[in-house]
Amino acid sequence: MKRIIFIFSVILAFNFSVEAETNLVKKANDLYANGDYQAAANEYEQVLLKDGVAPELYFNLGNAYYKSGEVGRSILNYERALRLYPTYDDAKANLEMAQLKVVDNVVQVPPFFIKRWISIMMKLLTSNQWFVLSVISLILTLAAILFFVFGYTLTYRKLSFYSAVVLLSFTVITGFFSGVRKYQMINHTDAIIMSGAVNVKSSPDKSGTDLFQLHEGTKVRIKSTLGAWTEIVLGNGNIGWVEDENIEKI
Repeated sequence: MKRIIFIFSVILAFNFSVEAETNLVKKANDLYANGDYQAAANEYEQVLLKDGVAPELYFNLGNAYYKSGEVGRSILNYERALRLYPTYDDAKANLEMAQLKVVDNVVQVPPFFIKRWISIMMKLLTSNQWFVLSVISLILTLAAILFFVFGYTLTYRKLSFYSAVVLLSFTVITGFFSGVRKYQMINHTDAIIMSGAVNVKSSPDKSGTDLFQLHEGTKVRIKSTLGAWTEIVLGNGNIGWVEDENIEKI
């Protein structure tokens, strides 16, 4: 009897948790629909803090910040949505729209075309999705090996052998993609400039020479950190130091 009561209480608590989360999201959505964008952003932030991350929540939060005129925070959250869901078309479209408001026009140095193709392909799926593909491919590889070992005809065994080689190669590639995507999720090397205007220094101190200026919403890559300073790299290859308070990691 006690066990039944315990199970019932757990189910009841879970239902209350889901209902509370739904109510928080609904409240945020209602605030957004009524044009109270800053309050909606605050509510979405609370949902993310209490119930964990989700691409849809980051997307809604980005919309709320965009409507509030906070370009940097809108871009930050669209980017975070795309980190979790790389093929999120709505987030891509809104990110492009928000980037039009960024003052800096950083000309990106295009990577070698093979590296660019691999990067595009890798971002089509999340780390978990690549991992699932890798496991499925591994199982098929083992099956092909079994068919090769126990095949009755030479033709059948050859077909099984070549299939095993192709599947094994696919297993290695998808496993590698899964590992890289996992590393990208854990090690945040990209960031967004959050301050209106930031002087990028030649060294990690206020007395350093001003190299150039960046504005809110510009995306940078983190190269290294030293105390309260971060060394950043732009898409055009320019390097400099900014104070940590001026950027936020994606």
